[in-house]
Amino acid sequence: MLNPFARWLPAWREPGTVRADLMAGLTGAVVVLPQGMAFATLAGLPPQYGLYAAMLPCIVAALFGSSRLMVTGPANAISLTTMALIAPLAAVGSPEYVRLVLTLSFLVGAMQVLLGLARAGTLVDKVPHSVIVGFTTGAAILIVNSQLGNLLGVTLPRGTSVWSNVGNAVAAAGQALWPALLAAGVTVAAAVAWKPLNRVVPAMLVAVVTGTVVAALCEWLLPGSPRLARVAALPGALPALSAPDLSVDTIRSLFGATLVMTLLALTEAVAIAKAVALRHGDTLDGNREFIGQGLGNLVGSFFSAMPSSGSFNRSGVNVEAGARTPLAAVSASLMLVVILLFVGEWAQWLPLAVIAGLLLVVAWGLIDRREIVRIWREHPVERLPLAVTLVCTVTLSLEWAILLGITSGLLAQRMARP
Repeated sequence: MLNPFARWLPAWREPGTVRADLMAGLTGAVVVLPQGMAFATLAGLPPQYGLYAAMLPCIVAALFGSSRLMVTGPANAISLTTMALIAPLAAVGSPEYVRLVLTLSFLVGAMQVLLGLARAGTLVDKVPHSVIVGFTTGAAILIVNSQLGNLLGVTLPRGTSVWSNVGNAVAAAGQALWPALLAAGVTVAAAVAWKPLNRVVPAMLVAVVTGTVVAALCEWLLPGSPRLARVAALPGALPALSAPDLSVDTIRSLFGATLVMTLLALTEAVAIAKAVALRHGDTLDGNREFIGQGLGNLVGSFFSAMPSSGSFNRSGVNVEAGARTPLAAVSASLMLVVILLFVGEWAQWLPLAVIAGLLLVVAWGLIDRREIVRIWREHPVERLPLAVTLVCTVTLSLEWAILLGITSGLLAQRMARP
């Protein structure tokens, strides 16, 4: 653990390894540029906080974790959970809200490190798979719900329930801006159409550029058309220093959120790491991965990073791009800084409707339809926790959704025993 580089030195001596990792890192940096901003928006934060989560947390987790190819950074379910947990405590996007989110990063990181040192890496295996499937499906619904205002180009009240938000969106449909709907629709269509060529140029990048160009053309060709809301200009390529608030009152208010986020982040990270390790014949040390993820969040809390975890999308891109060692993840973070130095000021041209379109694509990818059907047909015992978690994710707070899902799973297993 004291010398995290030593494990990979033999691999770096193999011909072509460093080049393959650097090329995979460049691909990963390009992919996370639109993703990071979209996930930060989903978390109720300014876009730069998602990009900062793809920098130092990614490097630290890659060096000190156990997975060879998993990439850590902003993630869809983590972003959504951040919004759901912190929004009741502070106005979304306010300095107080940002302070609480950064403090949550620190507390989650500390909890992850403690669990790793306590060798609790097997705890995640106790969470029923159906609970995770139900949670991610519910998260997809919440993602779509959170972007209804941006899709329509209108401002909807924050902090309302799913049903109230849908009602507000229906009521505001008459004031919807057609350029917003068009830009979002084109973004989704471009992402889907370009997917077969994703290895050549990331589909999300193509979708962002296409949607932004269409929005700009609407305003240029039709000067009288309404101007769409856009992302604020990024303050800089390098993350600003920050400090978590470790007062007793703040820690007490974030206690429940810390437990839920820790469980979710570790479950997601270990699930991805296991899948990647199985595919490539690697061994995975769950306790070491806990520590790596925790150190990433701890360091990130001092560098303006929202909570991070293993990323399904970026890890998949990393593998497909030919990565061989954690150098790929490290180089992706460093190259992201370089890219932001040149294109950071262009972020202010990005319409929120385009980000909404990206998140619709993300939400669709979260719904594992094949796995839902398999669980429902082949594992009757897991039907109850799947349904309970899904319904509670949409209707209740996320901590209760996870808790009730696990409880219902234990209850279903006990009832199924003769």
